[in-house]
Amino acid sequence: MSTFVHGEAVWDVASPRRPVRVAGVTMAGFRVGDLDALRMVPHPAVTLLLEFGAGSPVVDYADGRQERGSLVAGPGLGSGGAAWARGENVECVQVRLSPVVARAILGVSPADLDGAVVALDDLWGREASQIRERLADVSSWEDRFALTGALLAHRHEAGPPVDPEVAWAWRRIVGGRGLVRVDRLAAELGWSRKRLWSRFHSQIGLPPKRAAKLVRFDHAAHRLVAGGSAARVAVEAGYADQSHLHRDVMEFIGVTPANVAGEPFLAVDDIAWPSREAPAEPDPSSAGSPGP
Repeated sequence: MSTFVHGEAVWDVASPRRPVRVAGVTMAGFRVGDLDALRMVPHPAVTLLLEFGAGSPVVDYADGRQERGSLVAGPGLGSGGAAWARGENVECVQVRLSPVVARAILGVSPADLDGAVVALDDLWGREASQIRERLADVSSWEDRFALTGALLAHRHEAGPPVDPEVAWAWRRIVGGRGLVRVDRLAAELGWSRKRLWSRFHSQIGLPPKRAAKLVRFDHAAHRLVAGGSAARVAVEAGYADQSHLHRDVMEFIGVTPANVAGEPFLAVDDIAWPSREAPAEPDPSSAGSPGP
């Protein structure tokens, strides 16, 4: 377990020593005594939060809505700085699910989450409380990761997969860090843009163009956290210019590029997900189109 210190924030962070059995799934463990108003930054994954400690995480929306406990959040949650997490004595396993595997594991499409946070109890019923009890009963993070991984693998095997064409398109977007033209993806699949938009949106939870924009933003935001200047990151991430980067960062986080490094939600990733730059999914650059 490592300690993450960022300003006044102090968290205990754990990462699995062994890879998760399901490709496209990563996880980390967190123990936070006082989680004070953490801005949730949009991420190109479905986030599953499994809490088991004495406290309970709470997500507050800008419009006054609130969710607490074990949660599921669709890809891109928090755009514009609209969602904040807080809580005391929070212990949880946080899982990031590629949208390609999320439908099978969750039992619903990420599109059904409608970009919001959903209580896991509402989604899985009694199973959610059983998971909470089992996580609390084990004493080590490695055992919690093993328990969570086995659960996710079981659900993944039993759940419905996304269309192979949709999975291929998603992996092309991720592999290209968002610098992929949607019309080119459709042409390579032999699909119309309308067909790709409809299938992709219904199964991944975002339209393909929005997904590409989110993936590019995620890459740029982590480059900013790593100390890159806005001008350099704009070039590296494929933005037209620095103003274009500024607009996207403001749209997704609600702060300027100069303030991104101050976001703990992003800064903790190097500890919690050290292999973030190499997600456990097949490399799309080595495979051709699956065809229509």
